[in-house]
Amino acid sequence: MVHWRRVTSMAVALVAAVLSGPLTGAAEPRHGIAMYGEPALPPGFTALPHANPDAPRGGRIVFGEVGSFDSLNPYILRGRAPWGVQTLTVESLLGRSFDEPFTLYGVLAESVETDAERSFVEFTLRAEARFSDGTPVTVEDVLWSIETLGTLGQPRYHTVWSKIADMEQTGPRSLRVTFTEPDREMPLLLGLRPILQKAQFADRDFDRSSMEPLIGSGPYSVDRVEAGRFITFRKNPDWWGRDLPFYAGQHNFDEIRYDYFADAGVAFEAFTAGLLTTWREGNVARWARAYDFPAVAAGDVMLSEIPHSRPSGIDGFVFNTRREIFADRRVRDALIHAFNFEFINRTLNDSALPRIASPFSNSELGMGDGPPDARVRALLEPFADTLAHDALEPYALPVSDGTEANRRNIRRAMALLEEAGWQVESGVLRNDAGQPFVFELLLQQGAAETQAVANIYAEALRRLGIEMRIVTVDSAQFTQRTLGYDFDMTRRSLSLSLSPGNEQWLYWGAHGVDTPGTRNFAGIDAPAAEAMIRTLLTTEERAEFIAATQALDRVIATGRYWIPFWFSDVARIAHRRELRFPETIPLYGDWLGFQPELWWYED
Repeated sequence: MVHWRRVTSMAVALVAAVLSGPLTGAAEPRHGIAMYGEPALPPGFTALPHANPDAPRGGRIVFGEVGSFDSLNPYILRGRAPWGVQTLTVESLLGRSFDEPFTLYGVLAESVETDAERSFVEFTLRAEARFSDGTPVTVEDVLWSIETLGTLGQPRYHTVWSKIADMEQTGPRSLRVTFTEPDREMPLLLGLRPILQKAQFADRDFDRSSMEPLIGSGPYSVDRVEAGRFITFRKNPDWWGRDLPFYAGQHNFDEIRYDYFADAGVAFEAFTAGLLTTWREGNVARWARAYDFPAVAAGDVMLSEIPHSRPSGIDGFVFNTRREIFADRRVRDALIHAFNFEFINRTLNDSALPRIASPFSNSELGMGDGPPDARVRALLEPFADTLAHDALEPYALPVSDGTEANRRNIRRAMALLEEAGWQVESGVLRNDAGQPFVFELLLQQGAAETQAVANIYAEALRRLGIEMRIVTVDSAQFTQRTLGYDFDMTRRSLSLSLSPGNEQWLYWGAHGVDTPGTRNFAGIDAPAAEAMIRTLLTTEERAEFIAATQALDRVIATGRYWIPFWFSDVARIAHRRELRFPETIPLYGDWLGFQPELWWYED
């Protein structure tokens, strides 16, 4: 039997303490697992509620992507890989139903077992599970994948690895993982770990970037590829999971292709010319005005709006607080006041999109209007000395009068800058040492909309005596620099779910201040944020989980780490009429697991 053990006295002591405590529920193999409560679907379900099990099979779908790629391994820091590699070619032990906030059902694993404390998790693999080369998925592959991703993979996998005390094979197709500390999400996170073939990396380093396709157990394999230009995925006719109820009505296309473009405008022209078959439109003004080309008028291209109920997430200009110029919260607040959202939103979006108020806005997990309620306040009060003064008060982003001058907010911005030690001399804002307020905004080539926002913002900052230098780099440099936090300010987006968990450490945890590759773009080091993450991970009560997330939301929003843009509660997808999707839209809408997974081709 394969056995792996992390030998630390603290880990052993913690595990022993958990296992010796009273059990509130007996562990038994289950078909699925939920973060709170029970899975909505019973054993023996025939399909996910948002899938169409009668969808025809065949056809192709062609996407357009802006940027490039130079690797086919999406799980390491080196190189940039196409998104489709991980969603189409690699499977996990459990699969997520995007019609439930955080519920997983068996995929590679036929069952999952844990106890009430979630001190361990045990998986039993399906006997029929196979990699694309026909070899079986084994327990050894699973153990190797967990360890390799946890030590050599991207930082988002490291948190889970650090909480594993012991892993061992418990049967021909089963394994058990024991944890160092209570964490309700750990069994689910391990269930979502990509499972790779150990033998493929017997003679090469896992963390070396490569254009060699991964051998996965997913429905598709890489077919043709030209680095930086296109990649096609071909459906495996012998895919082991084709008859799995979890996948009924999913993965219907024979071929999925991604074409890459340096500029979004060129990609859109490719769609209007019929070279692409689907296009997600992120600009609401263009959605209203630019979709009058002949194919739309003829009914050959359909315009679909897909609603969702997930959090707004964060999208906008992020301050790198590792840089001294943005270390002072008052400075960041001043630059937020100088950002004339109402004017920019009217110019680019016809004022049609709401502003992101906080990371978890648009959901029950958001802090909402007004002061925090009693439970949220109780969670935050021990950290009051480290928080912004309005963290325990009503807080809202500044609102302008909509004119380009934005006089009231510019005056407030100047007052905040003076309070932080900056003064205007001969039209230039300088600190006490006489240094001018100059910084770089790092942008990726082809981001025309972001460039337009930046130009308006730069003009507003000039009125404060601030010089914002706009620097544009190609996608490879942009990825390298942002992964290494080599920027003053940049545009970054962060999608958030209705089931926040251990990934929050990567977004807001202090570990990410110095560790490259996390998504703590702002360099946040806030004890209150880490305390809220610990609470939402350990509580067994949903009400406490919601309060902790609302408190975390308030810490980030009032910390002034981002200049938020806008969000949409619908996705706008233009597509060829032959491309169809189910009438039942999942809770998450057009998100992971929607297109192309649920779509099909029907002439």
